[in-house]
Amino acid sequence: MVFNAHYLTYIDVAVTEYYRKVIGPNWLELAERNIFDLVLRRVTLDYLSPAKLDDLLDIHCRVVKMGRSSMNCEFAIKRGDELLIQAEAVQVCFDLETGKSKPIPEDIRERIREFEGLKISVE
Repeated sequence: MVFNAHYLTYIDVAVTEYYRKVIGPNWLELAERNIFDLVLRRVTLDYLSPAKLDDLLDIHCRVVKMGRSSMNCEFAIKRGDELLIQAEAVQVCFDLETGKSKPIPEDIRERIREFEGLKISVE
């Protein structure tokens, strides 16, 4: 069986790929330039069934809510049609220079809204 902490790694990879798809292939440059960088504030995982060695897994990620400086994401880890893990995470846009949260850039907000089909709750 997959060690339970590895699911967080899978989720982290899914987040990276989500932003690569939504923002573009060079999205990590935004973090390097302190324009858009995310830190994890909270994550919850519900373990429904274990993944096993050599399983092919699909990890689904979507942003469901955006605040001024934070986003709530939902995740599903599946083996075929079987749901193994459900997770929720709160990520905060972080300023590396001040060590504090900062607003999500408007162009990033718009790209996420467009990608998600404007179905995001905004607070």
